Amino acid sequence: MSKIIFLDVDGTLIDYEAKCPASAKEAVDKARAAGNKVYICTGCSKAEILQRDLPELDGMIGGNGAYVEDEGKVVMHQGLSAEDTRKIVDWCNEHHLGFYLESNEGMFCNDYMIEQGPEVMVKYAQGKGASLEDASASSQMFLSQMIHLKGDDLYRDDVNKISFILSSYQDHLDSKKDFPELVANTWGGKGEHALYGDLGPTGITKKHAIDVLLKHLNADQKDTISFGDAKIDLSMFELCDYNVAMGNGGKEIKEAADYITADVNDDGLYKAFEHLHLMG
Repeated sequence: MSKIIFLDVDGTLIDYEAKCPASAKEAVDKARAAGNKVYICTGCSKAEILQRDLPELDGMIGGNGAYVEDEGKVVMHQGLSAEDTRKIVDWCNEHHLGFYLESNEGMFCNDYMIEQGPEVMVKYAQGKGASLEDASASSQMFLSQMIHLKGDDLYRDDVNKISFILSSYQDHLDSKKDFPELVANTWGGKGEHALYGDLGPTGITKKHAIDVLLKHLNADQKDTISFGDAKIDLSMFELCDYNVAMGNGGKEIKEAADYITADVNDDGLYKAFEHLHLMG
């Protein structure tokens, strides 16, 4: 019986230096050749994904569920309203927080992101096991993908979600209080330590997006398998029939998993595909 496979990207399909291991590409290629469908299910927007060296896929879920694509066809796209974006931009600037707007057209950042981003992205990569040299290179590459905007140019109407640097965890708590109509998450750092907060539209989750895609495919939930490494991936686990946590993941995702892989850097994804007989 063919399966529908959902892969988180950062820390799952690619490592924390934004590199996709050759073994992971081989696993995806073999799984698709065996008749399975493989989709990424990520917090990244399409513009960021297009800059990654990933294997061929059947489609993607982006923006933590704001965007669903199958075989090049847009199945769903529900981002922030222009008014919500304006309010978040103003809020972040008032709090002196670096942020970037995640749009399918690109990643657009403010002045504070240029100042604060390099140090925070180095912490992110080091927390996931990268050396200082590799973390610095990864940080530079990530920030080089961003488009620096000022003033009213940041008030866009095509934003899936907004990620912002946390000066402390209180910034996340404040965002939940100040934007109760939106969904607030955190991400980054070692284990479940938060470096970033993000805000997205209500009702948009990886779980909801997978449900939308399954209905589009006329597919059965019992044929789904998900792979993730962080708390944000728990919503995938709520819907999918079988769930795999990466060995480099946090405690909560491992506790919720049916199976735990070796670390992504040790061919973990390939070995998991092999264990689940997904490659024919």
